[in-house]
Amino acid sequence: MEAYFDNSATTSCSEGVKELMVRALVEDYGNPSSLHRKGMEGENYIRDARDKICKTLKAKDSELIFTSGGTESNNLAIIGAAMANKRSGNHLITTRIEHPAVLSPMKFLEEQGFQVTYLAVDRDGIISLEELAAAVTENTILVSIMYVNNEIGAVEPIAEAAQIIKNKNPRALLHVDAIQAYGKYVIHPGKLGIDLMSVSGHKIHGPKGSGFLYVKEKTKLKPILFGGGQQKNMRSGTENVPGIAGLGQAAKEAYEDFAAKQAHLFQLKESFIEGLSGQNWAHVNGNYQNSAPHIVSLSVDGVRSEVLLHALEERQIYVSAGSACASNKPAKSATLAAIGIGRDYLDSTIRISFCPQNTLEEVEYCLASLKELVPFLGKYTRH
Repeated sequence: MEAYFDNSATTSCSEGVKELMVRALVEDYGNPSSLHRKGMEGENYIRDARDKICKTLKAKDSELIFTSGGTESNNLAIIGAAMANKRSGNHLITTRIEHPAVLSPMKFLEEQGFQVTYLAVDRDGIISLEELAAAVTENTILVSIMYVNNEIGAVEPIAEAAQIIKNKNPRALLHVDAIQAYGKYVIHPGKLGIDLMSVSGHKIHGPKGSGFLYVKEKTKLKPILFGGGQQKNMRSGTENVPGIAGLGQAAKEAYEDFAAKQAHLFQLKESFIEGLSGQNWAHVNGNYQNSAPHIVSLSVDGVRSEVLLHALEERQIYVSAGSACASNKPAKSATLAAIGIGRDYLDSTIRISFCPQNTLEEVEYCLASLKELVPFLGKYTRH
């Protein structure tokens, strides 16, 4: 049996996504900027994808910018908003558990003279709304808070945060990295008070290299890519028509039978955690009862995460040693450090992440393998 439990790193493309992308690659391959019929065919794919996505967001067609994925969306939102609004202030706020695609642009802006406040989180990975309120000043122009943490699944209080920010400084913008949340929660940015929101296609059974940035109407934003002026000068470059088409189809499919899919994810997660009860070596991080339906962060006594990952891989069980964007590097997890995980567990934590196609049988297979492997591997751990 194969059990792929690394869906927060990437997902497989759905059949519907694949079929649409092949057609856009092979048959309707025109440049959407061309004026002839082939160009119009390409433009129709983009228009259709925009419509599909905006229906899931209850957003206007004009509020969407297609990008190459989550990293570009985050960079465009953060750097573009900071540069466009710097006359109003130079203060930015984010959290200590953001993805590197948020923290790195923040560091870049600090080097450009902006001031950044990094909010702490509690042991469950949740920010303090009181600390947020105290941090917002009349000089604050942008706050960036992720919806779901990519390592432990913590769900931040976005609606409450938005209300606090707007009450203290109506001009301050709220950016939300929703890369691990879109498709797992119903998200209507306008209702929640979100000004900018980043999404990636390959987390929702769409293609890699695709994503979008939601930009609330009248939000001031400067482009970070320059060229032919596509997408109303906000994101130059010939549009990735197959990627955009696949992204739109993936978004549509993600919200079909949504309640059933979400309930299934919660069932998989609960079964996995219940199956670990009584195992003294197993420690689930964060408040798993109030976290995202698809992510479990598991610290294991006495076994390094990399060793356990490869032992599971030999049984065709695929998990992550942390954020996939940094899992092949020796750096410690900033998220685990921020929630106060002990030093011993920083090297002994794996992430299990589910998708709607996973089964309870796969969960049982993974649990049985863990219960067999961990005591065995622990015997050979250096103390």
